[in-house]
Amino acid sequence: MTADRDATAPPTLRQRRWAAAAREILEAAERQIAEDGPAALSLRAVSRSLGMTVQALYHYFPSRDDLVTALIAKAYDALAEAVRAAVDAAGDDSPVERVVLATEGYRSWAIAHPELFQLLYGTPLRYYAAPVDGPTTQAMRRMSTIFERELFGTFTEAQLAAARTPDLSPSFTQYLDHLPSADGRRLPPAATALLMSAWGHMHGMVVLEVFGHTSFLGDHQAEVFRMSMRNLVEDVHRRIAPAGDGRAGAASAAG
Repeated sequence: MTADRDATAPPTLRQRRWAAAAREILEAAERQIAEDGPAALSLRAVSRSLGMTVQALYHYFPSRDDLVTALIAKAYDALAEAVRAAVDAAGDDSPVERVVLATEGYRSWAIAHPELFQLLYGTPLRYYAAPVDGPTTQAMRRMSTIFERELFGTFTEAQLAAARTPDLSPSFTQYLDHLPSADGRRLPPAATALLMSAWGHMHGMVVLEVFGHTSFLGDHQAEVFRMSMRNLVEDVHRRIAPAGDGRAGAASAAG
């Protein structure tokens, strides 16, 4: 009973102060990244901007890697929230439109926060190694779960298993069969292959725009992106056998 009370007890004054100070440090680090880019991140500069010593900062983030990990996890969470908000605004729109809106939420956040997007997907920071299956991985999975749910949520496992894809090698199929999806469950290999391909296409277009490679399109970049995403999602859905199709039944029986 005591343990239950401790688990639900409100944070102490000391804990609240620690959390507030940690948030302030993260915000200062984000400002530095926004001004000078991820590669220029410096614990000394962050601490100086807050009027504290580096030694005091180490009380909250024992190393540069700890601060970078917290920054990446926070950025992934913000990106996931932008994608989720875009989907929530979809209402009763068609499944295709919901996925398109999710991709537009992703794009909009990246354009609004190019330096943080670069922290996530740009040149890896020198000497930084993310903890295995740590906060950054968990935060990335939370975002990926939204895309997986929206792209495949209206299909059964049998339909996904019968999805038409170019022939996958036996070794790749075996690898995909043991690869957990974003929410911890396993998708059929064909569906995982489609998801990875769609993700790469969507992410690649955003990277090109964020880093200025599609600026020649001017104000039409959003229109080109929407058209490409709609075509992409419609193609993925066409590759999935309709409910009741014989191929889906055969795949289910084979499984």
